[in-house]
Amino acid sequence: MARLTLVRHATLLVEMADTTLLVDPMLGAPGDIPPIPNTPNDRENPLVPLPDLDLDYDAVLVTHRHRDHFDDAARERLAADVPLLCQPVEADEFREEGFEDVRPVDDDLSFGGIDVTRTPARHGHGDLAEQMAPVSGFVLDADTRLYLAGDTVWYDAVPETIDAHDPDAVLVNAGAAQFVEGEPITMDAADVQAVVDHVGDDVPVIADHMDSINHCLLTREDLRAAVADVVIPADGETVEM
Repeated sequence: MARLTLVRHATLLVEMADTTLLVDPMLGAPGDIPPIPNTPNDRENPLVPLPDLDLDYDAVLVTHRHRDHFDDAARERLAADVPLLCQPVEADEFREEGFEDVRPVDDDLSFGGIDVTRTPARHGHGDLAEQMAPVSGFVLDADTRLYLAGDTVWYDAVPETIDAHDPDAVLVNAGAAQFVEGEPITMDAADVQAVVDHVGDDVPVIADHMDSINHCLLTREDLRAAVADVVIPADGETVEM
């Protein structure tokens, strides 16, 4: 049995094999982060506070270093010696910030009984996706296999990753994050529906990355109305897999 707790936005606690990973820590208070530039509104971020949770974890996994996935508060609160798993291209930046146990995931590595495999992701469409790169997804495999798609839209690599790894559950970053110009840079309702259709009835699809950052325009209510078979946890809610 594995457990996934949505902290807020894309920040998760994933419990597998008696090991807990803190994923994409955005730990600041409401208003700590300015509005994302060139977006349809000017609300300060995060929009909501952290839920009242004990953040007990054995290691940290950062899919990419955008501020809504690793913020100044996380940089200040995380212990310097915490094992920190990340994209290889971002490892030196973490080391320069004082983290002493940075473990870049070139292809895969093991930590605490969890096999961690890095997977492709595309943070938008066309030239905008190139500007938003690099980003990654990850497959976590222990007693349960979980595919964290990361900040990606639906494109060829997502179904290919699902087919290659046969996950027991898929976590997608929804919210249809949007700039004033261009297409969404995270999954919209149609993308989430495509994931649900591809995995079939036996694999739960869990959606986060909503109602916390000013340019994520797809709300939980919107997604729930558009896609029937998707699990949409509230902040602080735990899903057993």
